[in-house]
Parts: sequence; structure tokens; C-alpha cells
Amino acid sequence: MTIREQLEERELEYLSPYAAFSRNSKGREKTEEQCDIRPVFQRDRDRILHCKSFRRLKQKTQVFLLPKGDHYRTRLTHTLEVSQNARTIAKALRLNEDLVEAIALGHDLGHTPFGHAGERALNGVYHFSHNEQSVRVVECVEKQGEGLNLTWEVRDGIMNHQTSGHPHTLEGQVLRLSDKIAYINHDMDDAIRAGILAESDIPAKYRKVLGNSGKERLDTMVHDVITQSMDRPVIVMSGEVQAAMAGLRKFMFENVYMNPKAKGEEDKAVHLIEQLYDYYIRHPELLPGQYLRSMERTGTCREQTVCDYIAGMTDNYAVKKYEEFFVPEAWKN
Repeated sequence: MTIREQLEERELEYLSPYAAFSRNSKGREKTEEQCDIRPVFQRDRDRILHCKSFRRLKQKTQVFLLPKGDHYRTRLTHTLEVSQNARTIAKALRLNEDLVEAIALGHDLGHTPFGHAGERALNGVYHFSHNEQSVRVVECVEKQGEGLNLTWEVRDGIMNHQTSGHPHTLEGQVLRLSDKIAYINHDMDDAIRAGILAESDIPAKYRKVLGNSGKERLDTMVHDVITQSMDRPVIVMSGEVQAAMAGLRKFMFENVYMNPKAKGEEDKAVHLIEQLYDYYIRHPELLPGQYLRSMERTGTCREQTVCDYIAGMTDNYAVKKYEEFFVPEAWKN
């Protein structure tokens, strides 16, 4: 018996009956030989961690565009905090930690430069949503257009990680809640760091339920998910905590996500992305060879190919390409 098979046997003995078992995975689009050491979801986690798209998350905006300070979250640190929340919940509920971590690490691979401003820009010129793009990345953009060939369960969790999604595994449901828990808490922490909010600005009715600090609120939400979901075939929160979290999320949209101090530069970012898109549509020959070959091999339209390329850029690289195409050499520093 291989090490992988031994680990699969342990899952059957230890995990909740509601968990996704590695040996019961619906499999990959392209059949391949099993690893002798790692079960399929652990293997997926490793593939995501080692891919280029994951490394580029370190230079992609979470909320604050190119913030002046070392401690603001990026898309990468957001991803790691989501992963930690999800693993904590999954471990307590005896769910498949490898699966939940793989979904967590891959859920934002398709996010654009400049955060949701970049997403809005691409959606304005061509249908685009970051969850769908994250699936495109792992299916047909990574590895020179070959994709990572991940299991169905991981791709399902990535596709359905947004509020409107309906993941088919409890691990996917854990990730969907963990994502919200992470960004509400860490975006508030960053907003306080930036002087946009003070702790006292948070409505008392939400602090009464969730706590009076970021640490307390995170602890309350994670514990609530665990206690409410224990030995159940669904991942839920209590009505009180769910309502408080939804209210806090609405408060963040009104006071941070739409705040001119935090988002005042976003119009510039949107314009930059729109200009890059238009330029590459008119000059597709400037796309990297990988994208040109993929477009020819798969019949993917030019618009989607350009979106694939721009969505994969870091903030800094997008600015560099904009300067290259639109700023005269004599004007550059």
C-alpha cells in the first residue's frame, strides 16, 4: 500500500461523514497517474502554491492602491488569511483540510491588478468576473496554456467562493464564509491604520455582538461557524452573528470601499486598464507568444485573450506597460 493510499484510509477513519474524501473525488479533466505520496487535494494545493499566478498575488491590490506602508494587505496576504480561517474551521469540523486549503489558495488567482477597480474596468469592456477568471487560470492559462488540471472539487470551490455562489462541498462552503470573515476584518484593520476609520466609528450594535477589536471579532465569527455547523451537512452561522457580519460588511462598503480617501485613485486605475485593453485589442501582436499560441490553438477570441493577459498583471507591471505605450520617453523619470 502506498503512502497516498494509507492517507486516504486515515481520512475514512477520521473525517466527518460530510467531508469530501480524496479517494472519492470526481477527478480531473485530463486523466493522469496518481501520486504515490499525496492524495489528490494535497497535490492540487501544491500545484497552486508553486504556480506563477500565485506568486504574482504579492503585488496585486487588496483595497488600498499602492499604499504607503509595509503592513497593508495585498491580494496574497488576503489569500493566506482566508486559508488560515478556512483550515481552522475545517480542522474543527473534521473536514478535508487539503481541499479547503487548495480552494483558498486558488480562489483569487484570476483577480486583476488594482483589485476590484481592475475587475470593473475589464467587465466594462468585456464580460469579466474574477471567480470565473480564477477557474480559467487553473484550467487553461497557467503552465503555458496547459492549465494545472485540478480536481473538480477544487475548481467548484473556486468558482463558487463569492456570496452568490453555491459550492457543492462543505469545504467550498467553509471557504465562501472564510473569505468574507477575512476581508471584513483585515480591511477594517487597514482602514484604521490608514486613518479612515477609528474603532469607535464601528456601530455599537455590531461591536456588542462581534467584539470590540479585530481579534475579538475574528474569534467570534470563526467560533460561531464551528459551533453552528458541527455535525451538520451545511456550513452556517447563527442568525445573530450572520446579521451582525452582514451589517458590518454594509458599513465597510459605505465607509471604506466607497470612501474617496481609500478609493479616490480608482478612476485612474480604471482608465489605465481600459487603455491597455484597447491598445492590445488593436495590437495583438504585442501579446506574449504564450497567449498568441493559445489563441490560435484553442480558437479563443482576441477579447478574452487580452483579458487573460491583463488580469494576470501585477499592479507594478500594468503601470510599466502603460508608461511604455502612452508616456513619451522624455517625460519618464
